[in-house]
Amino acid sequence: MVNPISHKNELKKGLYLVPTPIGNLGDITFRAVEVLKKSDYVLCEDTRVSKKLLDKFEIKSKLISNHKFNETKNLLKIIDLLKNNKIISLITDAGTPGISDPVAVLVNECLKKNIDIIPLPGPSAVTAAISVSGFSEKYVFYGFFP
Repeated sequence: MVNPISHKNELKKGLYLVPTPIGNLGDITFRAVEVLKKSDYVLCEDTRVSKKLLDKFEIKSKLISNHKFNETKNLLKIIDLLKNNKIISLITDAGTPGISDPVAVLVNECLKKNIDIIPLPGPSAVTAAISVSGFSEKYVFYGFFP
């Protein structure tokens, strides 16, 4: 893990895992918008869904479709961009990348190549549900139902 902001208030080069709102676009964080605006590329599941989010916040970064059907095919291209000091953000249609979404292939390759991966906090369906559930302090999250 690295400090994502350098001494000149510029983002560190690397892969950012940026959570997106679950249902309400107003739930995005200021930091997520800033990172997306400063990204050279934004990897997304569905460009049509992601374009709505980016348009609302006037984010002009180039979108690259990246989902479970093409993530392996895209891998070398994305790693090459990251090695060439590009800032790439990865978003999903809703929620945090890597939680019930394909991210492991890219993350594991970045780890092998010593490419910085910077996760951002954000909306979580799990924590929202737990907060109103009345459960005690302990819970186990095993994954989402199909």
